[in-house]
Amino acid sequence: MKTAIIGAGRNKSGIGQYIGKYFQKNGATVTSVLGTTEKTARKASSILTQYGIDATYYTDFSSMMRRERPDAVVIASPALTHYEYLIKCVKEGVHIFCEKPFVWQDKNDIDINSLLENIFETAESNNLKIAMNSQCPFSLPYYEQLCGLVHSQKVDTFFIRLSPVVSGKEMILESVPHALSILYTVLGDGQIGNLSIQGYKEKIITTFHYIFTSGYCEVMIELVRTILPPRSFSYGFNGKIIHRVLDLDTYDISFKYSDKILMIKDPLELSVQDFISAVRDKRELLIGKAHIMSNMSLLKKIYDCCDIM
Repeated sequence: MKTAIIGAGRNKSGIGQYIGKYFQKNGATVTSVLGTTEKTARKASSILTQYGIDATYYTDFSSMMRRERPDAVVIASPALTHYEYLIKCVKEGVHIFCEKPFVWQDKNDIDINSLLENIFETAESNNLKIAMNSQCPFSLPYYEQLCGLVHSQKVDTFFIRLSPVVSGKEMILESVPHALSILYTVLGDGQIGNLSIQGYKEKIITTFHYIFTSGYCEVMIELVRTILPPRSFSYGFNGKIIHRVLDLDTYDISFKYSDKILMIKDPLELSVQDFISAVRDKRELLIGKAHIMSNMSLLKKIYDCCDIM
């Protein structure tokens, strides 16, 4: 699978280089990167060499696609550029692995669902796979190893704490899709009720009822801006909260619950693996169309209700 990466060299909360690492590690070949300037594109290509990746750098999308003819494109550029690149990629007939938020336009009158339908209609007519990179659902089997199986009929509360590097409303765009993806995976499609948002520029607490087929779950999402790693991450259902432990020397990841510690595989790699195998085996994605549509619709509702700048 020849793969191109858009945004591999982002400095601010970007993970394009790590996505590239896992694509290469799992049998794909990263052949090119796209940057906004020659300097940033060259830097992105240089960064990837530490993972054994020899990627040609470009500053023009059309030139990259014409010369490299990739099978898949990773979109890891800033959120406001996603829609433009998604449309270009489906027209080029390539599979897409896109960072969250999947599609975003910072305008209140934009119909997110129409933008999404436009993308998926074109993709489906060309048998293309499109995934949103939301890693958290891939950590659920590890959570259940520590805390027991999660039954949707018995879920009353959900808590998650995330530590974005950005501030203000941008924290919602960067982090809330993770929470919504976990809720969708465990409880199915849902709606939001009793929404409340409190906080300041560097801390936001969002509470709501996630209303699904068999009931509702009380949700609390706590976002605290954190610049330096290790950035804290914890979540859980019904008061059973796991905490991520990150070894900064080895980048080994563990979950801790009470006195139990479980080493886990990086959920980002599991997300990449799911995409690659879905393309090769022509099967459904874990984070596919229905999941993305629900996630973005609820994200917009939360974002539009936030008056924190």
